[in-house]
Amino acid sequence: MPLYAIIGTHLPDTLEKRNAVRPGHLARLGELKAQGRLVLAGPFPAIDAPDPGPAGFTGSLIVAEFESLAAAQKWDSEDPYHQGVYGQTSVKPFKQVLP
Repeated sequence: MPLYAIIGTHLPDTLEKRNAVRPGHLARLGELKAQGRLVLAGPFPAIDAPDPGPAGFTGSLIVAEFESLAAAQKWDSEDPYHQGVYGQTSVKPFKQVLP
């Protein structure tokens, strides 16, 4: 199956909302992982620190296998982060070169 990158950009001041909907977001990622389709996922800290604390995050990246671009876009559109965390997302085909 081809890979797709989902790049989400957070709205300003969404740390509290992010924390509220994060369990649903992580559950969906867990499903991809259990299916062997998740390559990587994680947030972009707003500051140069592993735990940005109240500074929060500016967005996130998910790289996973989907049947098609349309399937990846549909999966993205159903992410709980679209409930007040993501301002926008971009879904693009991804070609893994390394490792």
